[in-house]
Amino acid sequence: MAYNFQLFKSAADEALNWLQKEFSGIRAGRSNPSILDGVQVESYGSRVPINQVAGITVEDARTIRIKPWDASVVKNIDVAIRESNLGLSVAVDGEGLRVSFPELTADRRTGLIKLSKQKLEEARITLRGEREKVLKDLDKQEKDGEMSKDEKQRYRDELQKLVDDTNRKFDDLAAKKEKEISE
Repeated sequence: MAYNFQLFKSAADEALNWLQKEFSGIRAGRSNPSILDGVQVESYGSRVPINQVAGITVEDARTIRIKPWDASVVKNIDVAIRESNLGLSVAVDGEGLRVSFPELTADRRTGLIKLSKQKLEEARITLRGEREKVLKDLDKQEKDGEMSKDEKQRYRDELQKLVDDTNRKFDDLAAKKEKEISE
């Protein structure tokens, strides 16, 4: 009987996706439209993400262009970005809005790197919790006589390989984000 690691694998993938999403929300020195994903705009009586009321494009390394599909929401987008406390400056012009990313200070870079390390640790904690669930299940199956000690050890080794592989992916993402922040 082979142990099914599918629940663990899907939880590990979820943690990896979560970490990618969290890292995309951490602003580095260059323009990145995904930083606006969490900003909600008041539009026709409901709150929606900016990308549902406007086209978002990267103009250059420090500027994003937002072109609303309806000119009446320009002011709401401007207010939403300013209230989001992302440290971005917004200018309204005839075409829509221009969002500028200011140069990061050394203190801000240090703070962002620290924040990215916190997010990395949160993902690792989630992964450890999932590993513990599998280990408890393996112990239970051995105790109930559904598997031998050798099988249990083999599955533990296989689980550790999966954990190590996922942690490597976490570390790669974190290193990439830290490099992006430092540039």
